[in-house]
Amino acid sequence: MIGTLISFSLMAIGARELSGNISTYQVLLVRSVIGLCVVSFLIFASKQKELFSTNRLPLHSMRNVFHFGGQFGWFVGIGLLPLSEVFALEFTVPLWTALLASLFLGESLTLKKMTAIALGLLGVVIIVQPTQDVISVGAIIVLCAAFCYAVAHTSTKSLASTEAPLTILFYMCLIQLPIGLILSWQVWKMPSALESVWLLLVALSALSAHYCLAKAMKNAEVTLVMILDFFRLPAIAVVGILLYDEPLTPALIIGGVVMLFGNLLVTYKSNRRNQ
Repeated sequence: MIGTLISFSLMAIGARELSGNISTYQVLLVRSVIGLCVVSFLIFASKQKELFSTNRLPLHSMRNVFHFGGQFGWFVGIGLLPLSEVFALEFTVPLWTALLASLFLGESLTLKKMTAIALGLLGVVIIVQPTQDVISVGAIIVLCAAFCYAVAHTSTKSLASTEAPLTILFYMCLIQLPIGLILSWQVWKMPSALESVWLLLVALSALSAHYCLAKAMKNAEVTLVMILDFFRLPAIAVVGILLYDEPLTPALIIGGVVMLFGNLLVTYKSNRRNQ
């Protein structure tokens, strides 16, 4: 999960730098092309060509349609809202994921998980301080993206039981590439040298983020993974402060502490059980 946190933070920086200059559809297309090349190379290098095959194409397809929608909303939100607010709104994902995992994967919603999720969402409310100003187009887009991500994460957990992480990544890039190609056809712009660097960073950090996430979900319940994912908020808050002069508000600090307590609670309980 540490690799996931670092990768998503780098991807957010790249998305912010590209916002307003390169179409979101083009960003998603480029990351799919680069990702497909990198993953294919890794599979060939591992001499495990069976990783190119799958018996679960329908689930891969569903996962990646929702995942593409989630990515689109996330990238658009990065350009409309402060980084910390985008990540805070995105943290409704664990609630949707927990409910979806309970409905479709048979995972139990224990009291400690629900407590940790409730603390996490309370932290989000403290940070966002819901007012009429928050219910903006950007906020609605990010909230819709959060639900799409929850569907994708739940599908990833199911796929991870039978598929290798590289297989999941290969089909993610393969399925999303034509979607991005169709949508970016009319808005394509030749990137500058600097924009090309940012596009490469977005593509590689996205790839590493999903590889780490797939590995984490293979070794832990999806709800636990998503609860630990709350650590992304304080990380991106620091990025926003240092790089974009975004304010460190008392609400952000208090909300971050509340979410951190929820993370520590579920992690401590999980470690006690494993011991």
